[in-house]
Amino acid sequence: MYFLSGWPKRLLCPLGNPAEAPFHVQSDPQRAFFAVLAPARLSIWYNRPSVLIVTYKEPTKSSAQFGSYKQAEWRPDSTMIAVSTANGYMLFFHITSTRGDKYLYEPVYPKGSPQVKGTPHFKDEQCAPALHLEMRKILDLQAPIMSLKSVLEDLLVATSDGLLHLIHWEGMTNGRKAINLCTVPFSVDLQSSRAGSFLGFADVHIRDMEYCATLDGFAVVFNDGRVGFITPVSSRFTAEQLHGVWPQDVVDGTCVAVNNKYRLMAFGCMSGSVQVYTIDNTTGAMLLSHKLELTAKQYPDIWNKTGAVKLIKWSPDNSVVIVTWEYGGLSLWSVFGAQLICTLGGDFAYRSDGMKKEPLKINSMSWGAEGYHLWVISGFGSQNTEIESELRSIVKQPGILLFQFIKSVLTVNPCMSNQEQVLLQGEDRLYLNCGEASQAQNPRSFSAHSKHKPIREKSPFANGGLESQGLSTLLGHRHWHVVQISSTYLESNWPIRFSAIDKLGQNIAVVGKFGFAHYSLLTKKWKLFGNITQEQNMIVTGGLAWWNDFIVLACYNINDHQEELRVYLRTSNLDNAFAHITKAQAETLLLSVFRDMVIVFRADCSICLYSIERRSDGPFLTATIQVLQEVSMSRYIPHPFLVVSVTLTSVSTENGITLKIPQQARDAESIMLNLAGQLIMMQRDRSGPQIREKDSNSNQRKLLPFCPPVVLAQSVENVWTTCRANKQKRHLLEALWLSCGGAGMKVWLPLFPRDHRKPHSFLSQRIMLPFHINIYPLAVLFEDALVLGAVNDTLLYDSLYTRNSGREQLEVLFPFCVVERTSQIYLHHLLRQLLVRNLGEQALLLAQSCAALPYFPHVLELMLHEVLEEEATSREPIPDPLLPTVAKFITEFPLFLQTVVHCARKTEYALWNYLFAAVGNPKDLFEECLMAQDLDTAASYLIILQNMEVPAVSRQHATLLFSTALEQGKWDLCRHMIRFLKAIGSGESETPPSTPTAQEPSSSGGFEFFRNRSISLSQSAENVPASKFSLQKTLSMPSGPSGKRWSKDSDCAENMYIDMMLWRHARRLLEEVRLKDLGCFAAQLGFELISWLCKERTRAARVDNFVIALKRLHKDFLWPLPIIPASSFNSPFKNGKYRTVGEQLLKSQSADPFLNLDMDAGISNVQQSQSWLGNIGSTHHEIDSASSHGPQTQDAFLSPLFNKGDECSIGSATDLTESSSMVDGDWTMVDENFSTLSLTQSELEHISMELASKGPHKSQVQLRYLLHIFMEAGCLDWCIVIGLILRESSVINQILVIIQSTEVDGEMLQNIKTGLHAVDRWACTDCPGYKPFLNIIKPQLQKLSEITEQQVQPEAFQPVTVGKTPEQTSPRAEEGRGSSGHGCIPQGEIGGSSAVSWKEEDAAGAEEEESFPDGTYDCSVS
Repeated sequence: MYFLSGWPKRLLCPLGNPAEAPFHVQSDPQRAFFAVLAPARLSIWYNRPSVLIVTYKEPTKSSAQFGSYKQAEWRPDSTMIAVSTANGYMLFFHITSTRGDKYLYEPVYPKGSPQVKGTPHFKDEQCAPALHLEMRKILDLQAPIMSLKSVLEDLLVATSDGLLHLIHWEGMTNGRKAINLCTVPFSVDLQSSRAGSFLGFADVHIRDMEYCATLDGFAVVFNDGRVGFITPVSSRFTAEQLHGVWPQDVVDGTCVAVNNKYRLMAFGCMSGSVQVYTIDNTTGAMLLSHKLELTAKQYPDIWNKTGAVKLIKWSPDNSVVIVTWEYGGLSLWSVFGAQLICTLGGDFAYRSDGMKKEPLKINSMSWGAEGYHLWVISGFGSQNTEIESELRSIVKQPGILLFQFIKSVLTVNPCMSNQEQVLLQGEDRLYLNCGEASQAQNPRSFSAHSKHKPIREKSPFANGGLESQGLSTLLGHRHWHVVQISSTYLESNWPIRFSAIDKLGQNIAVVGKFGFAHYSLLTKKWKLFGNITQEQNMIVTGGLAWWNDFIVLACYNINDHQEELRVYLRTSNLDNAFAHITKAQAETLLLSVFRDMVIVFRADCSICLYSIERRSDGPFLTATIQVLQEVSMSRYIPHPFLVVSVTLTSVSTENGITLKIPQQARDAESIMLNLAGQLIMMQRDRSGPQIREKDSNSNQRKLLPFCPPVVLAQSVENVWTTCRANKQKRHLLEALWLSCGGAGMKVWLPLFPRDHRKPHSFLSQRIMLPFHINIYPLAVLFEDALVLGAVNDTLLYDSLYTRNSGREQLEVLFPFCVVERTSQIYLHHLLRQLLVRNLGEQALLLAQSCAALPYFPHVLELMLHEVLEEEATSREPIPDPLLPTVAKFITEFPLFLQTVVHCARKTEYALWNYLFAAVGNPKDLFEECLMAQDLDTAASYLIILQNMEVPAVSRQHATLLFSTALEQGKWDLCRHMIRFLKAIGSGESETPPSTPTAQEPSSSGGFEFFRNRSISLSQSAENVPASKFSLQKTLSMPSGPSGKRWSKDSDCAENMYIDMMLWRHARRLLEEVRLKDLGCFAAQLGFELISWLCKERTRAARVDNFVIALKRLHKDFLWPLPIIPASSFNSPFKNGKYRTVGEQLLKSQSADPFLNLDMDAGISNVQQSQSWLGNIGSTHHEIDSASSHGPQTQDAFLSPLFNKGDECSIGSATDLTESSSMVDGDWTMVDENFSTLSLTQSELEHISMELASKGPHKSQVQLRYLLHIFMEAGCLDWCIVIGLILRESSVINQILVIIQSTEVDGEMLQNIKTGLHAVDRWACTDCPGYKPFLNIIKPQLQKLSEITEQQVQPEAFQPVTVGKTPEQTSPRAEEGRGSSGHGCIPQGEIGGSSAVSWKEEDAAGAEEEESFPDGTYDCSVS
């Protein structure tokens, strides 16, 4: 409702001796002037600008006679002030304005400024008037005056001798006798016998009192702490005609304040609480409405140490109350007790260094105009030492503090409650939550902004989820959109009284003292009246509302003395010529728009309905208004001022199913009237004969009469309904939302029978559900099941000042206040309330309609969590526990398993048994997760099993999960499981490792890592972003070139156990010819593929069926089977001179091509590249050089497209993804020599055939990588298969070289031979595309069979690698340094011998390639 803003301002009073410090402030009824009292001074201040106008100083002689001033009271017309003094005198001061056109302060404008010319009332608004203060009358009442209050044309004064004086403003008693309180009868209510008990003892007097106009009586506090309400029984004000009622339970009252709009009396008590009473209409008894008290939960150290309540003040619009205590502090509450601000905690009470501050003590306070300011006169606080008091008298001039407030529009313009925007109005600016108007078209406004929200777990959905749901842009970000109100309009029309925003949140209108102005968020421009006289001639009385592009308002026309209803078009100029004006009978107090109807509540207690429609009259578009229906409410409403809001709604007790005419369900069915906090509903009376739609015109149907009113709810502050319809979410859209202050919110929910069955006659069709929320609601988003609000936040700046210099600085004494936007889910409250009432079917319907919301899983989790906490921690046994019902309810949704485990992980271990007794055994739930393939959730259950079961059980389940994760390629999870199994083994099972849950964002920054070109191998794991796991901890990877994977405790049985599982998985992958999966598996888990393949060379790693292997690889790597080109095999490419475009690039991929494979699956891979590089890099280096450098010795002028010269570190993980850009790149950027070749049609066909027979570039990189691995491990049969797929004879040549130079297992040779024959047979029958390539390599095959026959004794295989290097050498990196010399590798990077052998083998490879038959071709353009 109201929120503090910024720092308070200080107004300095003129310097005098400390005895002249002000202690009392009282505003006049219009809140334009403030009377400030000092012991012998009366000063008048102006509100804007806040300046001192005049001071009256009492002479010393008369001051001694009167005593010091005590209280001041203004006459209703602000022409007189009455001041009471300590010795029982009343002083009457007259205020007159000095003659002539004299002003104390005037604004000075530059010459020719438009403001000065022709503004009526210009001087009155802009300048502080010069006033004259004169004491006219003195009255001696002969007893100290306790309280004085202005009542209509009289002044009511209570004195300490127990008398009540009624004094005329001219200082005469008019011969009326003072009333003795002892003669006024008091009773508990007005129904009991007329002669109530009298107060009974002589020394009773009134300590504080206030007049309540709408109750016509006085709320009083007596000196003995009792409180009461005195009302005149008839119009005459004499002792015989007065009667008092009192509540029997208040005996410690200190002060009182009255709220006229809601008919509430707030009594402050010695205990520090405020008791708010209302009067029962039927019996006249005082009923306790609610209490305002600090709770021990929120303020544990201060809640019962505040001292007595000192002052209570209701705001000018009666929507909030401010309370202050004897020992200091200030608190702000809504009408029915929702706490908005309290300065006894947080930054108000503590410095930034944690020291406690002295709370602000308040001697007197008064609200300024429209509640934008609170004028406060503060006490000095306790003066500890003399030095400090000296300092105070020097530094601290006596002053007045001005606290600044921002308030919700709902306080003054309740028609805003059918909107979904939050709009706050300040003195000179507006705060909107709809963000930029352009955001409606810009879904990117959803950044991951949720950290300040109460919905903490929402962040995983913050980006994609909200957009996909099309969630309202009103959620937006945490900042307000602030609109500065036009200064031209403010100058003559301050303060702003009303404001309104249209449905789309793109236009705002504001109303000041006169006229109005409007602003467009799209054009960022204000529109003001062109004719200032028209503006100054209208006073808006009943608020204003938007209807499409029109502004509808009720105003008083000063010239014609006429109440009017006006409609202005937003797009035309602001002028009465373009307005549609309708005369009204009486003053309009409230106005609201529903669909195409305007509802107006008038001062004669009547409600009038108008229809509004747009009409094009000639060139102008206008809207016309016609009266539809008038309803008199005077029978039900005691005073028109009591009506807080009036709205038309489509809500009715029938929920649309039973209505005779179905389309009437969303029409204006009922009027909702908030009468002093009582929500009254008047429905259309459908009991009479129904007129058929087609028989009558459309207007007649609307004229159905209204039924007598029904009270729906008490203590209502705000009401929200919507006129939109949505079949899917009928529950939420046809509901009525109420905000009830301290009692939280209520929703009047419709109940629908399932599947359109006939409703039960005994079931009501609506139900009122109460629920508590943690924020003050300002708007309801119906479809999104959210409440929007605002909350005060504070910032401390006291560290900027030193202790001495800044002791009295306001920046030190007070924190800086800002208003934050906030929102809260309410769905779980509704579901729970329905389940409590055995309405599970309705709860299910409601939940299913909202299941698509991004935070729906969170809703279920919250509900389960709250019920669990309440029931499991309850001290008494619960007769009818709700948890089993909630658990059964959640099983209806697919998210059941996740909901349960997330809830368990967030509650303490002690409650787990209670939870799982209701939802089921965690072992069964774990197995369900595995069956549903939800591994992340299963991992969370594993944590629970580890805590609840013995280690053997958790190991068994972990093993199960580990093998499933391996099977599904969930590498992240696999790494966690390895760590988990090791932790169980090494006895660390007491501290469970954290496994990922479904709510952790799984794929945040992985891909960006590869894009960052400057990451080098030597970089340590600490540089990985903090959100990633540190490698050393997670995987226990050695950072040096050590050969063992688990360096810490490699002999541990647990490691052996894990290794066995990894080996078994690798074996299965090879047996099923899943090479791609094997590559991923090795790269992601740091599996030492080469050493394992060496062991398995003759067992799992041999190829049993070459043809099946070939087919499977084609399928896995998306590699097309070759086809025979139509043209002859002869081509200009025959001599291998024009080799592959970018072949160096394709052969030079050094880092792991499988790391990128899972990018699409969204597995984050920062550490994986490093794990592979750190681990495999230390065990093997680049494969045999013949394969990677053979072709490069050719004169290949088709250079790669990008040669950025980037200093990429060796084996940088970035090479892979960067290089792919070349494949999709522009093929025209090749060497210019190429353009001189004249390509014939057949040659072009030939090139395109070549391109068509290649697979994706990524697959090519991965195949070459596997080729390296198998070469190094000596699995030659696999090398042959990969060579066949790539169709590169150089690979086959290389294998021959190896076979000739080393002793190779004869069985393997035999296997290769038979395999190749099988491939040849298959090529002949099924795949002729392979024949050309098989013909090319025929000579090698013959050589192979010769070797096979020669070989007698197989010997152990020795890999050919000469020098192992800790880092792999990437030809890509060479190329960066000097792309001309292909074979020149810097000596420092590789041992000299290996460099020599590389060069020799390069040459050998080149010679062999020269000897290919003429008719072959090998253009491997990828």
